[in-house]
Amino acid sequence: MHIEREEIDQDRRMLLGAATLGLAAAGTMALMPSPLAAATDPDAIRPFQVKFKDEQLKDLHQRIAATRWPDCETVSDDTQGVRLDTIQKVAKHWRGHDWRKAEARLNSFPQFMTEIDGLDIHFIHVKSKHENALPIIITHGWPGSIIEQLKIIKPLTDPTAYGGTEADAFHVVIPSLPGYGFSGKPKEAGWNPPRIAKAWAVLMQRLGYTKYVAQGGDWGNAVTELMAVQEPAGLIGIHTNMAATVPADIAKLLSSGSPAPTDLSADEKRAYEQLADFYKNGLGYAIEMNNRPQTLYGIVDSPIGLASWMLDHDIRSYRMIARSFDGEKEGLTPDDILDNVTLYWLTNTAISSARLYWDNAHFPSGGFFDPRGIKIPVAVSAFPDEIYQAPQSWAEKAYPKLIHYARPEKGGHFAAWEQPEIFTAELRTAFKSLREQI
Repeated sequence: MHIEREEIDQDRRMLLGAATLGLAAAGTMALMPSPLAAATDPDAIRPFQVKFKDEQLKDLHQRIAATRWPDCETVSDDTQGVRLDTIQKVAKHWRGHDWRKAEARLNSFPQFMTEIDGLDIHFIHVKSKHENALPIIITHGWPGSIIEQLKIIKPLTDPTAYGGTEADAFHVVIPSLPGYGFSGKPKEAGWNPPRIAKAWAVLMQRLGYTKYVAQGGDWGNAVTELMAVQEPAGLIGIHTNMAATVPADIAKLLSSGSPAPTDLSADEKRAYEQLADFYKNGLGYAIEMNNRPQTLYGIVDSPIGLASWMLDHDIRSYRMIARSFDGEKEGLTPDDILDNVTLYWLTNTAISSARLYWDNAHFPSGGFFDPRGIKIPVAVSAFPDEIYQAPQSWAEKAYPKLIHYARPEKGGHFAAWEQPEIFTAELRTAFKSLREQI
């Protein structure tokens, strides 16, 4: 049952649905759920539109202008973190950034809300015009959002307009993780990747998909791989762009800070060195969010604080982003970056998103890069500038039913966002062998 209505959530401050039921007046700041929807269908799927107030954007720009800057770093590189020159360029660009363009782009796709396990889940759902399209659920990570996947929606759903054939078509579902973007913010602990994986299976079932595949990177990989472990009815395979393949003996050596074993292949040695550097120099943000996410009040109060925290995810992504603000042509543009950061700011999800790290640490479901014993078909795209580029040898051991493995020439942590053409081609190839099961 589809109920069109207008809701305004005080936390998220945007319209939910089309206001045909007249349940709330524009500008109301209290949540006003539809009693009709709740009474008639607890599984209702409700249309959704994004609309923030001018006052919220004005407040954002005033806060950027009022930023109190620290002293410049005392080194000539980025070893102390996001450089002052870089973040000041971000601030300058942000003052001229047009959020309304991003808002219009989001609203150009069908968006919905539905309640699962007591929480509102927001998702984009675009059906292909091609009858035999393969349904796919794609999950973002941190510090990402549904903004990451917008560039691949049309190439996946309308392949004949983007260099493909009807046989390449997908029906695309892109949910916002709990506590992220427009999804509800959990009021209780325990929304870890296994619980999210179960919610995604409910969502696909609710949408009527009896055969489908799943895809993810970062937290999206954890959720997608745990869906594969849970083997819900209908899930026939997964694709990952940040595979969990690190063998137990390698993980033990990495945790102790030991040098790479001498018998590793060239690909394995490179992966080891990438991981060793990340564990030594790149895990600060994750450790804080694992342990004390509620302490991060500064990134809720300061837009520049939020932007710098989000930019400093992994060193290769950070350097690419810094180059883009220097005017170089990169996989991501300054507007790409600021669309995503602005979404976090306007939805006030800096801390609610960070709690996913805490939930995962306190309700553990295995190490982030540890193999999980997946038995269903898996496809891997190992991008060179990911946190680590998973070697094929490790992938073959981690996934007994490895149906595709590739090492694209370029791309990093935000692969779908940075390299949408390459990413689309990878998905088309990855699932080709599974389409006959539909």
